[in-house]
Amino acid sequence: MTTFRRRLLTASAAALLVLTGCAQPAAKPFEPTVGQAGKDVIWVPTPDAVVERMLELAQVKSGDRVVDLGSGDGKIAIAAAKRGARARGIEFNPDMVALSKRNAQAQGVQVDFRQGDIFASDFSDADVITLYLLPHLNEKLRPILLDMKPGTRVTSHQFQMGDWKPDRTDDLEGRQAHLWIVPAKVAGRWSVRVDGQPELAVHLVQRYQALEGHLERGGSQVPLQDARVEGPRVSFAVPQDGGTARFQGSTGHGGPMEGTVTLADGTQKRFIATRP
Repeated sequence: MTTFRRRLLTASAAALLVLTGCAQPAAKPFEPTVGQAGKDVIWVPTPDAVVERMLELAQVKSGDRVVDLGSGDGKIAIAAAKRGARARGIEFNPDMVALSKRNAQAQGVQVDFRQGDIFASDFSDADVITLYLLPHLNEKLRPILLDMKPGTRVTSHQFQMGDWKPDRTDDLEGRQAHLWIVPAKVAGRWSVRVDGQPELAVHLVQRYQALEGHLERGGSQVPLQDARVEGPRVSFAVPQDGGTARFQGSTGHGGPMEGTVTLADGTQKRFIATRP
């Protein structure tokens, strides 16, 4: 056999091996397994019923900006998108991010899935935060969440936030869905001015959404009644001759408080309160 024929047969055999499928098979798409290790937690999916209850607690509606922290396979963010929300998922595992994108496409919704560390990501624009993390991670996130705009809704599957107790908890056959509403930071001394009334000095003491305080009057301290803070809304009552004056206002982090006061005789006036 000539050298030329040997080379020709060798090349033909190599081509035949490729054509008959001896090349490496295509890699199978990534499929997660319950309990697989992640950066900070193992992966366990949230049941569909809990997902829906979390979104109901947070009153997710069309146009809301929803961010799922540690979004896993994308289930919660996809469910939010189906309600018309502008949903985003932040997940450390790039394989899970790719899976989430495939899941969203298969279900016909648009979700912004991003690979990243939740503790190094900016989600300050969110109206709603969803999460299914371990308690120590929730507590690590707590100061970040409390710095978000007042009224931001935070909902968690199963685990709480240490001594920041939920505003509401629903039990679903042994699994829990929790809701927190980020409160405005209102602790401190306020100068309250009411149209046609002397200026009042009010001191507020706050522990998350729990509120109490007193009014300075004639050198004495008069305890406030029914003091509450829920998101940006603040309310309290002070004893007044012949009854009670009830204040209802709103504020942001560090801004003035404005609203109305209903006097004992039923008269309503505007008030504004500022801190030094």
